[in-house]
Amino acid sequence: MGKIFRNFKWYEYLLILLNVAIVVTQVYFEMELIDKMAELIGKVQAVETVASIWRSGRMMLLYAGIIMVASIASAGLVTYISSKFSERLRADVFRTVNGFSQEEINKFSTASLITRSTNDVTQIQTTMQMVLRAGIMAPTMTIFSIINMVNSSAQLSWTTGISVIVMFVLFGLLFFLVVPAFNKIQKQTDRLNSVTRENLTGVRVVRAYNTEKLQEEKFDGVNKELTKLNLYTGRVMSMMNPFMNLIFNGLTLAIYWLGAHLINTTSLVYSDLVAFTQYGMHILMGFMFLSMIIVMLPRAIVSGKRIGEVLGTKTKIVPGTFDGETEVKGKVEFRNVSFRYPDAEMNVLENINFVANQGETVAFIGSTGSGKSTLVNLIPRFFDVSYGQILIDGVDVKEYTHDALNKKLGFVPQKGVLFSGTVEENVKYGAEDISEEEVQRALKISQSDFVKKLDGGLQYEVAQGGTNVSGGQRQRLCIARAIAKSPEIYVFDDSFSALDYKTDKKLRKALAKNTKDATKIIVAQRVGTIMDADKIIVLDNGRMVGMGTHKELLENCDVYKEIALSQLSKEELQ
Repeated sequence: MGKIFRNFKWYEYLLILLNVAIVVTQVYFEMELIDKMAELIGKVQAVETVASIWRSGRMMLLYAGIIMVASIASAGLVTYISSKFSERLRADVFRTVNGFSQEEINKFSTASLITRSTNDVTQIQTTMQMVLRAGIMAPTMTIFSIINMVNSSAQLSWTTGISVIVMFVLFGLLFFLVVPAFNKIQKQTDRLNSVTRENLTGVRVVRAYNTEKLQEEKFDGVNKELTKLNLYTGRVMSMMNPFMNLIFNGLTLAIYWLGAHLINTTSLVYSDLVAFTQYGMHILMGFMFLSMIIVMLPRAIVSGKRIGEVLGTKTKIVPGTFDGETEVKGKVEFRNVSFRYPDAEMNVLENINFVANQGETVAFIGSTGSGKSTLVNLIPRFFDVSYGQILIDGVDVKEYTHDALNKKLGFVPQKGVLFSGTVEENVKYGAEDISEEEVQRALKISQSDFVKKLDGGLQYEVAQGGTNVSGGQRQRLCIARAIAKSPEIYVFDDSFSALDYKTDKKLRKALAKNTKDATKIIVAQRVGTIMDADKIIVLDNGRMVGMGTHKELLENCDVYKEIALSQLSKEELQ
């Protein structure tokens, strides 16, 4: 929880102190206003002159004006402080999550990270506004009221003391009952986000299999559980208002009943009794403010802990310090690499050894689940190897800074990802300083001629996720993005799967012609995509079972031959 408050700037502490001074001033003049009101009632009872009464009335108007100005100033300061704090907090969470490896993202889940970046930050912002206003006003108002109350009538003070004790017991009980529930509410919100996100992402599959009812039932179960928790906390917290009203009215009744007796038997006058009543109400009002904070504080504490967990999580992918140039260019080497996913019992990859030199095309093929995508995901350090070494240009990938490593790579993932914005912005993503001619060149190499036919061409607005272009068009734009970067090493993770054979062949031919000096690492399911590769590596259950050219593997690798014959005829293979 303490981690999140490191976001405060030094000048904001000064603004908080200024806000405290303003709130104290506001409360002070509220007490003075009560004194002036008692003075005015006394003058009316004593039938003093109109001028004297007007004098007291003018002072009351002046105090009311000061109170209004102080209230507006405090509200403005609190809004500024809380808004700026939450802005930086959201930015810190976003920046921290951006630095997470896939392991940390999987640990929290995407849905939970979204909730922590939005809903949890909002809970803290709202509570902070309440604490900086009501949290300062409540104790100040209570202290000033108690001092003035004792000065007015010490004999009546015990009535307020009993009311305060009852309220403390009430607040403690409510706090004890709702804190565990608020913790569950935030976790249930994560689940609701997860189910909603899953449904929206897979909406086509849901409709294709007519499982809308199943998804509705799944959502309904989570939704009802969240509703049940909210109803429980709402019912518990709703008990506060009737109890507070009971205490307020009971205190008023006790003051007037006892005050009437004291007026008859002591020197207590009616104006003092009115002032005493107002002080008592201000004490209870202070506790009312406190009750509002108590309602919000448990959930904010839970949210603070959840955000603190994110900010306190250190990624296991620690960047190195090397960001210099290397003499060797475009060389990728795997030395005895083995890998298993976090918490898995078995290795996904076992003892992988190969070298890809500059300008070579090295391809990986194998059955589903053989570890092809896992292998290439180790190159940009989405995960770190469990054993062995991966070297880029003769330097261990762990020694590179993230920027230095990423500059060397042009990575095209298995699932093409486009961002909302224009076609040009998507192609320039990661290479913003390139010219329009270079963008056009990248589109030409990637066989993205369809861009010319789009409304606006390069300025065509791509929807989030590329939902307004086809799968093949999305894949080609992702390839163009990698080409525009002009990296030393291209990594294509099954990035030609949505292309027809003709486009696939033309694209590979254009790549070979225009990126001769770059190393190309290709994962593919189709033999036709990798037949011309300089080196083909065959994987089976995470192990290398063959390495060589297409012709060599047909002769000496049964696994490759079986895959090849299942896709192409003997004549086509030759």
